[in-house]
Amino acid sequence: MNVLLGIFYHAVGGFAAGSFYIPYNKVKGMAWEVYWLIGGMFSWIIMPWLLSLITVPDISILFNSLTFEQMFWPYFFGAMWGIGGLTFGLTMRYLGMSLGMAMALGLTAAFGTLIPPIYAGQMGMLTSTLSGLVTLGGVLVSFIGIALSGKAGIMKDKELPEEKKQEHIKEFNFKKGIWVAFFAGIMSASFAYGIAAGKPIAEKAIELGTPALFSNSPSFIFIMAGGFTVNAIWCFILSFKNRTFRDYIKTKDTPILKNYFFSALAGITWYFQFMFYGMGTTKMGEYDFASWSIHMAFIIVFSTMWGLILKEWKGSSKKTMRIVFIGLTILILSTFIIGAGNYIQRFE
Repeated sequence: MNVLLGIFYHAVGGFAAGSFYIPYNKVKGMAWEVYWLIGGMFSWIIMPWLLSLITVPDISILFNSLTFEQMFWPYFFGAMWGIGGLTFGLTMRYLGMSLGMAMALGLTAAFGTLIPPIYAGQMGMLTSTLSGLVTLGGVLVSFIGIALSGKAGIMKDKELPEEKKQEHIKEFNFKKGIWVAFFAGIMSASFAYGIAAGKPIAEKAIELGTPALFSNSPSFIFIMAGGFTVNAIWCFILSFKNRTFRDYIKTKDTPILKNYFFSALAGITWYFQFMFYGMGTTKMGEYDFASWSIHMAFIIVFSTMWGLILKEWKGSSKKTMRIVFIGLTILILSTFIIGAGNYIQRFE
């Protein structure tokens, strides 16, 4: 039941991640670097602190007990993830939700899932047990589903004329989007490393009485502070370059309150993906490294769903749509295989 609950939390987190960009589409008359930073303030600063203050009995005692190294590495990997997150937003801008998510998350899933156990020296243990092999098999199946989703997106790009692509994705640019997605996918995997580096913080939080389910919350303060630092610097650079600082307060012919509301909503929704991801990892047992591929799989499932609802796939051939649904089916199947691996581990 713990594993099933963990997969459920990952599904909720995947839904939040696959949905977070939708409110940004409601922002009008505001530069990207402005509304992206407003949303980031909520997702990277306000929400991590708010949840930690609610769930950690005495957060000041926790912070005073941490060494510089224990705080630095989650922050460092958060900064690396922030670079990925910054460019991740650009993939949505240039490729749309369906293709952008699939391309970026394929690499994110591979690096974020396999490197932590390799670094921790766990691969030998994983390949020597039935549960480990089943879990690794599930990860491999998820990669196949991700690859098919990306293939469908590429087929869609070849099939639709330029004006049709830009009908639903105004700044569509395939070549630029692919390079951005490649870079974003590699760097975004750093969030998984940040959680691994933050395990001492989570363990101390539990010692102080924090529920195990929310033990990753204080680690997010450091991880996301790193992400916020990178994004804030870049957004300020863009604002200087494009002279868009006035967008923060401009009111003439601009629905300023509405823009702030939808930017905040997008940021809070993005934070929820990591809150539920952190909750899910606490339920996955010894093979919580597989949490990352489950998370990625659900993100692609839900982002593709939104892509279909928002008609990003309108005009695609039946063959392309068939591959889309096969890819999604395989992704869902992979979560059951990984869950089975965790279940088998209990009897070994």
